[in-house]
Amino acid sequence: MLLLRFAQMSRMTTEHWSSMASAVSWSLVLFITLVALQRCCSSPSLCVCMWPDLIQKSKDGGLDVIETYVFWNLHEPVQGQYNFEGRADLVKFVKAVAAAGLYVHLRIGPYACAEWNYGGFPLWLHFIPGIQFRTDNKPFEAEMKRFTVKIVDMMKQESLYASQGGPIILSQVENEYGNIDAAYGPAAKSYIKWAASMATSLDTGVPWVMCQQADAPDPIINTCNGFYCDQFTPNSNAKPKMWTENWSGWFLSFGGAVPYRPVEDLAFAVARFYQRGGTFQNYYMYHGGTNFGRTTGGPFISTSYDYDAPIDQYGIIRQPKWGHLKDVHKAIKLCEEALIATDPTITSPGPNIEAAVYKTGSICAAFLANIATSDATVTFNGNSYHLPAWSVSILPDCKNVVLNTAKINSASMISSFTTESFKEEVGSLDDSGSGWSWISEPIGISKSDSFSKFGLLEQINTTADKSDYLWYSISIDVEGDSGSQTVLHIESLGHALHAFINGKIAGSGTGNSGKAKVNVDIPVTLVAGKNSIDLLSLTVGLQNYGAFFDTWGAGITGPVILKGLKNGSTVDLSSQQWTYQVGLKYEDLGPSNGSSGQWNSQSTLPTNQSLIWYKTNFVAPSGSNPVAIDFTGMGKGEAWVNGQSIGRYWPTYVSPNGGCTDSCNYRGAYSSSKCLKNCGKPSQTLYHIPRSWLQPDSNTLVLFEESGGDPTQISFATKQIGSMCSHVSESHPPPVDLWNSDKGRKVGPVLSLECPYPNQLISSIKFASFGTPYGTCGNFKHGRCRSNKALSIVQKACIGSSSCRIGISINTFGDPCKGVTKSLAVEASCA
Repeated sequence: MLLLRFAQMSRMTTEHWSSMASAVSWSLVLFITLVALQRCCSSPSLCVCMWPDLIQKSKDGGLDVIETYVFWNLHEPVQGQYNFEGRADLVKFVKAVAAAGLYVHLRIGPYACAEWNYGGFPLWLHFIPGIQFRTDNKPFEAEMKRFTVKIVDMMKQESLYASQGGPIILSQVENEYGNIDAAYGPAAKSYIKWAASMATSLDTGVPWVMCQQADAPDPIINTCNGFYCDQFTPNSNAKPKMWTENWSGWFLSFGGAVPYRPVEDLAFAVARFYQRGGTFQNYYMYHGGTNFGRTTGGPFISTSYDYDAPIDQYGIIRQPKWGHLKDVHKAIKLCEEALIATDPTITSPGPNIEAAVYKTGSICAAFLANIATSDATVTFNGNSYHLPAWSVSILPDCKNVVLNTAKINSASMISSFTTESFKEEVGSLDDSGSGWSWISEPIGISKSDSFSKFGLLEQINTTADKSDYLWYSISIDVEGDSGSQTVLHIESLGHALHAFINGKIAGSGTGNSGKAKVNVDIPVTLVAGKNSIDLLSLTVGLQNYGAFFDTWGAGITGPVILKGLKNGSTVDLSSQQWTYQVGLKYEDLGPSNGSSGQWNSQSTLPTNQSLIWYKTNFVAPSGSNPVAIDFTGMGKGEAWVNGQSIGRYWPTYVSPNGGCTDSCNYRGAYSSSKCLKNCGKPSQTLYHIPRSWLQPDSNTLVLFEESGGDPTQISFATKQIGSMCSHVSESHPPPVDLWNSDKGRKVGPVLSLECPYPNQLISSIKFASFGTPYGTCGNFKHGRCRSNKALSIVQKACIGSSSCRIGISINTFGDPCKGVTKSLAVEASCA
């Protein structure tokens, strides 16, 4: 995201920034979101370990501002009781950003969306008498203001606003309300006016924004969210053109394929935004992180929130996305002096070709865009330029191309997971010989705080989201012979359920991310006399988006009907007396940290059974590579490592077979369903365990298995980078780093390789070909023509060094095929 020099922007009024001018010396600013830093941190030690590294990698990628949501339910889980410790230490996070020399955009909201549980609202808010969320409602506005004031005052007390000399340059109130405000009628407009007035009255000395709010009242800046925002215009010429969320990929749902977004398209979108007068662009996400615990919303959003971001879920730089965007950022910053001095003059030199020129006096910068899906050649300022399809060329001097968004100079990397079996802690083996112990969770009512009510209760109102689980239990008498066959019909608002008849599992039902409701017909066998029917309803993250999403509800609201009894009758159980239990018995007794004294370690470990708690002690994998658990072999449940929840696991939820592609054509408009992988496979099998949660020798893993699995099949997986590759042609611009417009220096294209970790050296060259090589990293092939010298030249230049650069030139490699545009493809390993 690029935020142009505030103090000099003609597109902004002086009053917006006057209080900030003395506090900050503004330069071209790249603006990204790292809201996932709150996702990935769940302990003080983890914050210390991960925040600085992720912030530094962001800065190294050319970013200048970090954006974070402020999750209300994280910071005020109980009304009036605040949490600002560990991963919730907002002040510490903001100061960590400042210590790295970066700025902050604080998206207070306090509605966040973010695929976060309940959109970031605390559940207790729902129970305030007379409350209606996100509308002109006095109880809601009172609570929203109280929390917003709390956060602003905290920042002020630490002098963290730019007007005080601190790093916070922007704040956000509300979030994407304009997408759904029509449903709220006239009260929506008065609510937005109230929110704007409330925010500005807090006198932060920095501007406030509302994203996706076309009618944002002055002086609130309305901003854009989406895959493309080049056509967006703010609602006043006095406001800058800002892009709050440029979606770097998309979120993953349980039961869905894995989305990804080609970097060529993402770079195209960024360049187009600045071509057409943009001043501020933010990646959502730049680091996606992990939805630990029960923080994920949706419902059905996966534990992984990787988002195909430039820094992956494990904190590893994703190449070439990170590196190519870094080059895009540098290229745009080379145009800074022109971009901040004037508005662009936009012309169309040809069909689907657009030229934007920023010129004032002797300063000139230009962008040439080809918005078609086929290549084109265009004449601009008397010179001819080849424009690949769906690309933007950036010309910092209106003459020479420093970068084309479709031509990648950055190296790519192949990462992989190495699987290893669990190593039990010495002395932890029990009588079963497996290293595992277990507790059977009782079926039906087992807690003293159960209660009875006539009729079927909605789940969220009943559990207040204290647990994913709610038991609905009833007993019925059946006359006649044993073995009566019938059908149990159940209708639920979602998200899943299991039915037990006389203590035995009878059937289950599951919704999905498109339709959370569950309707099932389960064949059951009843016995003569008394029969118990126990229904376990469960949520998979509460709704986080949509008009009135807080009222959508969950759970078995009915009807629940026994159909086809022996005498042909049907019995509706919905209005009868049911007994309810919130949560599971052993949730309250603490097995998640392994402390319960009721663990069983008899010789036979129960497997592939529902409602079982499992525990084992293990030794952490050696080394420093990121660690995950591979839950292949398990069904659905939640896992804890040393008492820290690593989230819900669900490896049995498989994505559809169709719609995936390993090689997505970036040309043409992107959508969340355009580029998918992992079809016909589990949506997620690997679950991140931060290294800082692990002890070297003694760790405890606890699982609650809901539907049935075999814990002896699970394993560790450590992530490492295998090969690094680059493929650069004679037609590529030189590296952005080598641009020097003052001297007019002309440098040809260069292939660069650099080992990903400190103290590594390039140890081998697996492939090198100059001519017409083709394929992808890990699968390069020689083309019809090739230089016999390529491998030896690359080996000599690179092996034994941490990095190397090789010019793409026939002077170096010879000319194996005259008149053909040639390229160099290399695959290397580091050690």
